[in-house]
Amino acid sequence: MHIVLVAPPYFDIPPTGYGGVEAVVATLADELVERGHQVTLLGAGRPGTNARFIPLWDEVQTLRLGEPYPEIVHAFKAWRVIEALHAEQPIDIVHDHTFAGPGNAAAYRALGIPTVVTVHGPVDAEMHEYYRAFDDSVRLVAISDRQRELAPDLNWIARVHNAIRPDEWPFRTEKLDYALFLGRYAPYKGPHLALEAAHAAGLRLILAGKCNEPPEHAFFDEFVRPLLGPDDDVFGEADAVAKRQLLAGARCLLFPIQWEEPFGIVMIEAMVCGTPVIALRGGAVAEVIEHGVTGWICESPDELPAAIARIGEIDPRACRERVEKLFATAAFARGYEDAYYRAASTARVPEPVRRRTARRTPIVLGPRGTRLPSGHL
Repeated sequence: MHIVLVAPPYFDIPPTGYGGVEAVVATLADELVERGHQVTLLGAGRPGTNARFIPLWDEVQTLRLGEPYPEIVHAFKAWRVIEALHAEQPIDIVHDHTFAGPGNAAAYRALGIPTVVTVHGPVDAEMHEYYRAFDDSVRLVAISDRQRELAPDLNWIARVHNAIRPDEWPFRTEKLDYALFLGRYAPYKGPHLALEAAHAAGLRLILAGKCNEPPEHAFFDEFVRPLLGPDDDVFGEADAVAKRQLLAGARCLLFPIQWEEPFGIVMIEAMVCGTPVIALRGGAVAEVIEHGVTGWICESPDELPAAIARIGEIDPRACRERVEKLFATAAFARGYEDAYYRAASTARVPEPVRRRTARRTPIVLGPRGTRLPSGHL
């Protein structure tokens, strides 16, 4: 297939530091290329995958994260590029990972191109209304069963868990004397709860947090800084190398979320390094962690210190094995392939497009959508 992936404009692909969506898109792009697909990736900044990369911006728009302007302009730029690409060589699927981009789906359908959209964030009341506003030209992929369960009426076409390549991550059984928080400084991520739990358990905490947006600075100054002890370490935002070192050395990752986390890729990044995860129940936590095997799932913040004290009961090998079994990239790529072929097979192609393409050589899909030579018709 000729697949166009549309990534957000805020971080490199793959990201050098923070950027969960960009990390997922980079992994997917490389996996699809390895599986023989033609992949065009639209984003910002520098090329970093094996896909053909078309930058819609010369520089990443990190400092404008949260503003409407980059979202809207990015969507317009993507439409213009996709229209031109389709005129050169037909596109089979547009897979959009942005917020505003799905608004182009009706225009793509007029060209005969189905649109698949991965819902990377939580489907709260506002986002539920947003996704319901689209017609069936937007086919949604959930990243957890819980995410889909909370909005069963949306136009879901598949559930595909996020994934990583285990061989790109270090594995370590002997841990150092610290717990780790890795994420944004935001109330729903719970860095303040991680500090309180680590201190109650007598363990120092390293905080590798993203803190470049005004709300993150404000939350850190009001709720995190006052709790810091002399042994705690505010590491700053970790790049790809530092993140791996921190995760591999930690006794545990603290994940005290306060929201319906749609997936939480940092949990599988910790487990693949042999590091157990201690989390509060919410969102996809119970899908990712196996309670008592790869970490502990707590019902309230008061339970976190006792869970930290039981970290020695968790086998690091079991943590890595769970990621290799459930969250490696082979199943991830197959899941998206199946979603693409399902979207393509159910797409309603407008009559003018059908007339324009009627004389093209037909394509027959074999098992899992593999193309068969025309002689098999």
